Amino acid sequence: MPLSDDPAVKTQGVGSMAFDARPVTVAPPTFLDLFTPKLVTVLREGYGPAQIRHDLLAGLTVAIVALPLSTAIAIASGVTPDRGLYTAIIGGFLISLFGGSRFQIGGPAGAFIVLVSTTVATHGVDGLILAVFLSGLLLLAIGFLRLGTYIKFIPYPVTLGFTAGIGVVIFVSQIKEFLGLTLPAAEPAALLEKLPVLWQALPGTDWPTLALASATLAGLVLLKRWKPQWPGMLLVIAVAAGITALFKLPVETIGSRFGGIPTGLPAPALPSLSWARVEEVFPTAITFALLGAIESLLSAVVADSMTGRNHRSNCELVAQGIANMGSALFGGICVTGTIARTATNVRAGAHGPMAGIMHALFLLAFILVAAPLGDRIPLAALAAVLMLLSWNMIERHAVMTLFRGSRGDAVVFLCTFGLTVFRSLTEAILVGVAVGATLFISRMSALTEVTAERAFIPEDRPDGTPAERLPYDARTARDPAVAVYRISGAFFFGAAASVGSALERIADRHRTVILDVSAVPFLDSTAAHTIEGLAHKAARRGVRMILTGASVPMRRLLLAHGVRPPLVLFDRSIADALAVVHAPAPESPP
Repeated sequence: MPLSDDPAVKTQGVGSMAFDARPVTVAPPTFLDLFTPKLVTVLREGYGPAQIRHDLLAGLTVAIVALPLSTAIAIASGVTPDRGLYTAIIGGFLISLFGGSRFQIGGPAGAFIVLVSTTVATHGVDGLILAVFLSGLLLLAIGFLRLGTYIKFIPYPVTLGFTAGIGVVIFVSQIKEFLGLTLPAAEPAALLEKLPVLWQALPGTDWPTLALASATLAGLVLLKRWKPQWPGMLLVIAVAAGITALFKLPVETIGSRFGGIPTGLPAPALPSLSWARVEEVFPTAITFALLGAIESLLSAVVADSMTGRNHRSNCELVAQGIANMGSALFGGICVTGTIARTATNVRAGAHGPMAGIMHALFLLAFILVAAPLGDRIPLAALAAVLMLLSWNMIERHAVMTLFRGSRGDAVVFLCTFGLTVFRSLTEAILVGVAVGATLFISRMSALTEVTAERAFIPEDRPDGTPAERLPYDARTARDPAVAVYRISGAFFFGAAASVGSALERIADRHRTVILDVSAVPFLDSTAAHTIEGLAHKAARRGVRMILTGASVPMRRLLLAHGVRPPLVLFDRSIADALAVVHAPAPESPP
């Protein structure tokens, strides 16, 4: 990758991209290498008391967060709270045991609430469990066929759009529990049908429920702001349950609606596998598998960006498949990697996958020992938790950045967001990807031009006068502290993952990285987001990044995405950047 006079340097292609790379004589990985769980890798590194202590503390911290979230997500999904805990215990354990990400935490996710609740309403709980089991088989197939890389071709605006849309739908779905409303019939699933029903029921607001829910929401927000290191979610839920029991508030609790949480795991059982039933729920299973793959790999990428480690996509998807099949056997719901809990795991100082296994064991200990305490948790408090979760799912800063950066990407976001809210997630993803691809074709066609073709073997050229040549500096050819990368071709969502992976393999010995984009005709928001992530990773390593050759529209888009000084420096050309790098330091005054 560094440019030099070394004849070993050659040009390699990545998708539509090309970059200069120094070949490395590494044997191709075997099947076993690609699908060896990260747990095995960590144990091979050496695992002693210090690592165990870190993973124990991180596992306990994540379990404290996962306990109220798992029950709240299950209730919002239209199933009993114990199924959420079974999902976190079985699914979380298996993902950490077999996964390709060092820090991934698995469990029920808010992104599945809408899909799961719709499936329960349409096919019943038995149909849901069968769909989860089939989605596990699909994820296994996707992983073993090494198709996980193609998940990364989904444009960033699509991911941002459906995540924000799911957040809106979850927020609206919790209004009934937050206000304590009583509806004359079952709550409609469609948003446009639901809002008038909620509006008509508004005069019947239960004021004790509203007060408790509002106090819970305020407590969550205040603790997050003033004491972020505290387990705010568990503390606020515990206080709400204590107040409800102490003052005998007339509000619904887990015990009053569901009869409590069982004190143990159920016996594993296969779902009904009749061919007619499989045909009925198979489309739902495909949607579960697609969303699970997207969410889990997105969570793994977040963990990579926080730690500088790299996950293996296909190994992770195999683990997701095993986890979903295991969850279904114990009556659980969809399992995926969860971004918030994974980030909590990293911040808590986790060393490896044992932290995720510990988190599952702590949750198991809760239902074995303290499940009766969960009966007193008010549903209004869980509604407040989910409202805050849904609000955080709408990445407002990222959305505003997208709108400032590119109108085309904003259109992709709006299409995906609107279809998620008013139609279905499947339609939203399909249409979003299609619009993104159409936008890419449009951009490429606008860049088409006719130029004179150079001969395959260039003719000799005169050296010119000394004034026309830059003075030779041997340090630019053999300086191990400086790496120069040259990208050519369209830098868009289809190539962003491959190029980002290639650029992440920057040796720690480089102190400066020059990234030249003068041969890039355009880049989209996914590429800009990739460069921003690379810049932050380089900054954490103490590596300076300089971007050269960016056009005015390209620079405008990058600035909108936060790629700006001092995080990244801009220069006109590689030569100018090298001149800055090798300029003598100014002498300090005597």
